[in-house]
Amino acid sequence: MTTTAFNVLFLCTGNSARSILAEATLNHLAGPGGWLHAYSAGSFPKGEPNPLALALLKAEGISTAGARSKSWDEFSAADAPPIHLVVTVCDQAAREECPYYPGKPLKAHWGVPDPHTPREFREAYETLRRRVERLAELPLQSLDRAELQAQVNDIGEL
Repeated sequence: MTTTAFNVLFLCTGNSARSILAEATLNHLAGPGGWLHAYSAGSFPKGEPNPLALALLKAEGISTAGARSKSWDEFSAADAPPIHLVVTVCDQAAREECPYYPGKPLKAHWGVPDPHTPREFREAYETLRRRVERLAELPLQSLDRAELQAQVNDIGEL
Protein backbone atom coordinates (compact mmCIF):
# COMPACT_ATOMS: atom_id res chain seq x y z
CA MET A 1 0.00 0.00 0.00
CA THR A 2 2.82 2.42 0.80
CA THR A 3 6.59 2.61 0.70
CA THR A 4 6.81 5.55 3.10
CA ALA A 5 6.03 5.69 6.80
CA PHE A 6 2.72 4.05 7.71
CA ASN A 7 1.02 6.06 10.45
CA VAL A 8 -1.65 4.61 12.72
CA LEU A 9 -3.89 6.78 14.92
CA PHE A 10 -5.51 5.03 17.89
CA LEU A 11 -8.62 6.82 19.12
CA CYS A 12 -10.46 6.58 22.41
CA THR A 13 -12.76 9.09 24.04
CA GLY A 14 -10.44 10.17 26.88
CA ASN A 15 -7.06 9.25 25.36
CA SER A 16 -5.81 8.28 28.78
CA ALA A 17 -5.60 4.48 28.80
CA ARG A 18 -6.44 2.15 25.89
CA SER A 19 -5.27 4.39 23.07
CA ILE A 20 -2.10 5.27 25.02
CA LEU A 21 -1.42 1.54 25.59
CA ALA A 22 -1.86 0.80 21.87
CA GLU A 23 0.26 3.75 20.73
CA ALA A 24 3.19 3.01 23.04
CA THR A 25 3.09 -0.72 22.34
CA LEU A 26 3.08 -0.36 18.55
CA ASN A 27 5.90 2.19 18.66
CA HIS A 28 7.86 -0.16 20.94
CA LEU A 29 7.37 -3.10 18.58
CA ALA A 30 8.22 -1.02 15.50
CA GLY A 31 11.41 0.27 17.11
CA PRO A 32 13.06 3.65 16.68
CA GLY A 33 13.30 4.81 13.10
CA GLY A 34 10.90 2.13 11.90
CA TRP A 35 8.56 2.85 9.03
CA LEU A 36 5.50 1.97 11.15
CA HIS A 37 4.51 4.71 13.61
CA ALA A 38 1.63 5.09 16.07
CA TYR A 39 -0.16 8.08 17.54
CA SER A 40 -3.13 8.37 19.87
CA ALA A 41 -5.83 10.93 20.56
CA GLY A 42 -9.30 11.35 21.99
CA SER A 43 -12.54 13.12 21.28
CA PHE A 44 -12.66 14.44 24.86
CA PRO A 45 -9.09 14.04 26.18
CA LYS A 46 -8.74 13.80 29.94
CA GLY A 47 -5.59 15.92 29.95
CA GLU A 48 -3.16 13.29 31.18
CA PRO A 49 -2.53 9.58 30.76
CA ASN A 50 -3.92 7.25 33.41
CA PRO A 51 -1.17 6.43 35.95
CA LEU A 52 -2.11 2.72 35.83
CA ALA A 53 -1.54 2.68 32.06
CA LEU A 54 1.85 4.36 32.43
CA ALA A 55 2.88 2.00 35.25
CA LEU A 56 1.92 -1.05 33.20
CA LEU A 57 3.87 0.15 30.17
CA LYS A 58 6.93 0.84 32.30
CA ALA A 59 6.66 -2.62 33.88
CA GLU A 60 6.65 -4.07 30.34
CA GLY A 61 9.78 -2.11 29.44
CA ILE A 62 7.89 0.17 27.07
CA SER A 63 8.82 3.82 26.98
CA THR A 64 6.20 6.35 28.00
CA ALA A 65 8.31 9.33 26.99
CA GLY A 66 6.10 11.92 25.36
CA ALA A 67 2.87 10.16 26.35
CA ARG A 68 0.12 12.71 26.72
CA SER A 69 -3.63 12.95 26.41
CA LYS A 70 -4.51 15.02 23.34
CA SER A 71 -7.40 15.94 21.09
CA TRP A 72 -7.98 14.18 17.82
CA ASP A 73 -8.19 17.63 16.22
CA GLU A 74 -4.37 17.78 16.29
CA PHE A 75 -4.32 15.15 13.56
CA SER A 76 -6.61 17.00 11.17
CA ALA A 77 -4.42 20.13 11.21
CA ALA A 78 -2.47 21.09 8.09
CA ASP A 79 0.90 20.31 9.71
CA ALA A 80 -0.18 16.93 11.13
CA PRO A 81 1.48 13.72 9.98
CA PRO A 82 -0.47 11.85 7.31
CA ILE A 83 -2.65 9.16 8.87
CA HIS A 84 -3.05 5.88 6.99
CA LEU A 85 -5.13 3.93 9.50
CA VAL A 86 -7.51 5.14 12.23
CA VAL A 87 -8.33 2.54 14.88
CA THR A 88 -10.97 3.15 17.52
CA VAL A 89 -10.34 1.15 20.67
CA CYS A 90 -13.46 2.07 22.63
CA ASP A 91 -17.10 1.75 21.67
CA GLN A 92 -17.88 5.38 22.46
CA ALA A 93 -15.23 6.68 20.03
CA ALA A 94 -16.43 4.21 17.39
CA ARG A 95 -19.89 5.81 17.47
CA GLU A 96 -18.63 9.39 17.30
CA GLU A 97 -18.23 11.35 14.09
CA CYS A 98 -14.48 11.57 13.56
CA PRO A 99 -12.84 14.66 12.13
CA TYR A 100 -11.74 14.66 8.52
CA TYR A 101 -8.26 13.23 8.06
CA PRO A 102 -6.63 14.02 4.71
CA GLY A 103 -5.80 11.09 2.48
CA LYS A 104 -8.86 9.01 3.36
CA PRO A 105 -7.26 6.70 5.92
CA LEU A 106 -8.56 3.21 6.48
CA LYS A 107 -10.72 2.81 9.58
CA ALA A 108 -11.13 -0.12 11.95
CA HIS A 109 -12.68 -0.77 15.34
CA TRP A 110 -10.76 -2.85 17.90
CA GLY A 111 -13.03 -2.44 20.91
CA VAL A 112 -11.55 -3.11 24.35
CA PRO A 113 -13.49 -2.67 27.63
CA ASP A 114 -12.60 0.41 29.66
CA PRO A 115 -10.13 -0.70 32.36
CA HIS A 116 -10.44 0.46 35.97
CA THR A 117 -8.45 -2.02 38.06
CA PRO A 118 -4.85 -3.19 37.61
CA ARG A 119 -6.17 -6.59 36.42
CA GLU A 120 -8.41 -4.91 33.83
CA PHE A 121 -5.50 -2.78 32.63
CA ARG A 122 -3.45 -5.96 32.19
CA GLU A 123 -6.27 -7.60 30.20
CA ALA A 124 -6.68 -4.52 27.99
CA TYR A 125 -2.94 -4.37 27.40
CA GLU A 126 -2.72 -8.08 26.49
CA THR A 127 -5.58 -7.74 24.00
CA LEU A 128 -4.11 -4.63 22.42
CA ARG A 129 -0.62 -6.13 22.32
CA ARG A 130 -1.88 -9.18 20.40
CA ARG A 131 -3.62 -6.89 17.94
CA VAL A 132 -0.71 -4.51 17.37
CA GLU A 133 1.67 -7.46 17.01
CA ARG A 134 -0.59 -8.80 14.29
CA LEU A 135 -0.69 -5.39 12.59
CA ALA A 136 3.10 -5.12 12.75
CA GLU A 137 3.41 -8.56 11.10
CA LEU A 138 1.21 -7.66 8.11
CA PRO A 139 2.98 -7.15 4.78
CA LEU A 140 1.57 -3.62 4.62
CA GLN A 141 3.68 -2.62 1.64
CA SER A 142 2.33 -5.41 -0.55
CA LEU A 143 -1.37 -5.33 0.37
CA ASP A 144 -3.81 -3.29 -1.66
CA ARG A 145 -6.32 -1.07 0.14
CA ALA A 146 -9.16 -3.62 0.16
CA GLU A 147 -6.90 -6.43 1.40
CA LEU A 148 -5.48 -4.23 4.13
CA GLN A 149 -8.96 -3.12 5.22
CA ALA A 150 -10.05 -6.74 5.52
CA GLN A 151 -6.93 -7.64 7.52
CA VAL A 152 -7.25 -4.77 10.02
CA ASN A 153 -10.95 -5.56 10.47
CA ASP A 154 -10.05 -9.19 11.23
CA ILE A 155 -7.47 -8.08 13.80
CA GLY A 156 -10.26 -6.44 15.80
CA GLU A 157 -11.78 -9.89 16.30
CA LEU A 158 -8.70 -11.26 18.12
